[in-house]
Order: sequence, then structure tokens, then C-alpha cells
Amino acid sequence: MFDIAFTELVLIAIVALLVIGPEKLPKVARTLGSLLGRMQRYVATVKQDVERELQLEELKKVQQEVQQNARNLQSEVTNTIHAGVADIRQVTEDASDAGSKPVEATSNTDRPRDEQT
Repeated sequence: MFDIAFTELVLIAIVALLVIGPEKLPKVARTLGSLLGRMQRYVATVKQDVERELQLEELKKVQQEVQQNARNLQSEVTNTIHAGVADIRQVTEDASDAGSKPVEATSNTDRPRDEQT
């Protein structure tokens, strides 16, 4: 975590021994160790939270893309169905119009087409 060499640690220990004294040094070392441990756990927790938030952001983006694609697909299917229904209505209207018109009888209908000319 901190890039400290062994000689630097020895120097810090000697200065701490001189400043704090041999009686209080173990208590200070324990307190310092526990604070350092808490700080490391806090940093790890924050790192996990940030990573989790990033994953949630990615998942939200994917969810929005999927929802947009679903809406587009639904719109296309709806348009296709409406076009099909309109075509069927047109065909049924044409068929009902053709069925209601009287058939014109001609005298040429009895003969084959080759003979009519």
C-alpha cells in the first residue's frame, strides 16, 4: 500500500521509540495497527461499492437497450398486423363488391375463346 523500504521502517521505529518512549510504544503501535486495518477495510469497502455501482450502471444501460429493442419490435409487429388486417379487409370488400355485382351475360361465353375471333 505504502511503498516504504525496510530501512525507512527501522528509522521510523527508532524515532517513535525516542519520541513516545518504551512504555507507551506498544500501545501506540497497537492503536496505529488497528487504525491502519480500519482504513484498509474502509478503502476495500469503498472500492467494492464503486465496482458494484459501475456494474449496476452497465446493467441499467443493457436493460434500457433491451426495452428499446422490445418497443421497436412491438411497433413493427403492430404495424405489420395492421397492414395485414387492412389487406384482408380490402380483399373481403373487393370480394363482396364482386359478389353483389350482376354478371353480364354475353353470347360469346358459350363458345371457346379460339372460336370467338
